[in-house]
Amino acid sequence: RMSKGFYPRLAFESMRKNRRLYLPYLLTCTGMVMMEYIMLYLESSQLMRSLRGGNSIWLMMGLGVWVIALFACLFLFYTNSFLMRRRKREFGLYNILGMGKGNIGVILLWETLIIGVSSLLAGLLLGVAFSKLAELILVNIMGEAVSFTLSVSLPSVKNCAAIFAAIFALLYLNALRQVKFTSAIGLLHSESLGEKPPRANWALGLAGFALLGAAYDMAVTVQDPLAAMLYFFLAVLMVIEGTYLVMIAGSVLICRLLQKNTRYYYRANHFVSLSSMAYRMKRNGAGLASICILATMVLVMLSSTSCLYAGSETSMRERYPREINVTVCFEGPQDLSDENTAAVRSDLADYYAAQGARSEHVLTFRYLLTAVMIENGVIVPRMDYSSLNGMVRAWQLYLIPLADYNAMTGAGVTLDADEVLMETTRTSYAGDTLTLPGGEIFRVRRTAERFEGDGGVAAYVNNSLMLFVADPDAFGRMLFGDEMERMSGYMAYGFDTGLSDERQCALERDLGDMFAQYGHASRRVAAYSAESRAAEQDDFYGTYGGMFFLGLFLSVVFVFAAVLIIYYKQISEGYEDQARFEIMQKVGMTKKEIRRSVNSQLLTVFFLPLLMAACHLCFAFPMIRKLLMLFALDNVPLFAATTGISFLAFALLYMLVYRITSNAYYGIVSGAKPE
Repeated sequence: RMSKGFYPRLAFESMRKNRRLYLPYLLTCTGMVMMEYIMLYLESSQLMRSLRGGNSIWLMMGLGVWVIALFACLFLFYTNSFLMRRRKREFGLYNILGMGKGNIGVILLWETLIIGVSSLLAGLLLGVAFSKLAELILVNIMGEAVSFTLSVSLPSVKNCAAIFAAIFALLYLNALRQVKFTSAIGLLHSESLGEKPPRANWALGLAGFALLGAAYDMAVTVQDPLAAMLYFFLAVLMVIEGTYLVMIAGSVLICRLLQKNTRYYYRANHFVSLSSMAYRMKRNGAGLASICILATMVLVMLSSTSCLYAGSETSMRERYPREINVTVCFEGPQDLSDENTAAVRSDLADYYAAQGARSEHVLTFRYLLTAVMIENGVIVPRMDYSSLNGMVRAWQLYLIPLADYNAMTGAGVTLDADEVLMETTRTSYAGDTLTLPGGEIFRVRRTAERFEGDGGVAAYVNNSLMLFVADPDAFGRMLFGDEMERMSGYMAYGFDTGLSDERQCALERDLGDMFAQYGHASRRVAAYSAESRAAEQDDFYGTYGGMFFLGLFLSVVFVFAAVLIIYYKQISEGYEDQARFEIMQKVGMTKKEIRRSVNSQLLTVFFLPLLMAACHLCFAFPMIRKLLMLFALDNVPLFAATTGISFLAFALLYMLVYRITSNAYYGIVSGAKPE
């Protein structure tokens, strides 16, 4: 009969003897616990709620909680598979020597408890220690000041412990399933499973290239920001699947081609490494694909969120071009007369002057607004919201008096009766003419001076088409006929005040008093809205700062995951190749030749994920740029700079990891390091 302490002692000794595998796994679990607690702490922090844009930050952190929890579950299952593959041989030996599957299950239970409790305690301790640092970083990103007071969030501790208790329970059940449904001989020879030369599957390889080609084509040819948003996740799924197929089938094909090259293959530093690689390319390719996907995720998140944060001031001024931005909606398009609009402008100017606000850099213009589609150069005055394609093809059509355009830009443009002046946002119109439903054809002239809109253009997710015409009312009647009421008449009125942020917010809140005082009914005003840059910038910076912080945080998590996958890949393959290199050393292979062979093997495949991630990023660049337009940011040089810096930083880290893990692999296969 076994003593009570036998199973925990055996579990601990097994972990100690396999510390090269278990220590990184324990550190990974600890790191995931720490990251999850920090995100839970920030999500529940009252300080975060009190900051400007606190609600936006709360939403970002809430999203981060679920993303990290899901990723931790998937990633710990992935890394645990490396441990189980290595340990199955040991469990098979236990089984042959008389230990039942139930006894092995008890050992696994103790191992899970030791790792789970240790990582939870260490992770929560580190999480508490670094949560304030993360809070300070986020506060600094937001441009706020805060005093240092270390605190512990008990609800966050409980939630974090519950999440990882569930994950470790699932890991244990999965390990138990593998042991229960595998025979003793299968466990004993588990490390040799799949050790037969895989075939270069051309069908899978071609399918992978086809998926990548289709995703690349989608990313490069997409024209509309809304379409980019709708198709982005489809493209991501296609890239992930294509990468796995290409890496698995393509890596086998590369090995086969290199083996056929006799001058390359039959050399001391290539023969052993290439022959061993050819036997495990299915798993090798999957590992390389996982590294590639994680690298791409890191690069996309870092480049896009840092670009948004760096360009947040530009985006905010696109969205709120003046300190006070008023939009007045009239009861009908016919009410957008010179008399009504001039009276409302005068009312606004008089009211704000009475409040002590200066009206500087005044931005004001009138427009008729509706949603249309354009099919083969013909404006279709209807919308199809029943299909995805219909939503993507929608345009926000602005009909703006040419006189207002000239007044704002000082351009002095004149138009013939069959001409329109055009400006588009987020995309371009390729045609030289526009045709109305009644057959009227107008020649298109492009604006020479950029028209500064009212900020509403930046808020719409659809493309905007601004037509500057001599008589918007007449143009609208040609477009809609008797259904002219489908168009809404608006007037934009924005100005800078020279007042403090508090006074600007007060002016925005008091706009209703102005309309009550001057009697908006007599002006045919149906509704109005006001936005002050000072009031809106809090949520604006909260959203952009939160996204940047979340991007940095998740990038650290994904980099950590990529590094661990690389490490386990090197360690597991080192153990598998150890016997082969021992044989080669017995027949005369020197340590120097082993080093050259190791470098040959690693360089053949190690940098392939980085190169493919760079390829993914290059093709994703146009689509991500379109997505950034939805945030009122269209700064290609800035995005190119953040992308380049992100890639260089990641490449340097990748090379450092390569050097460290290649030394670990060399130490195993050469016997330079003791077990």
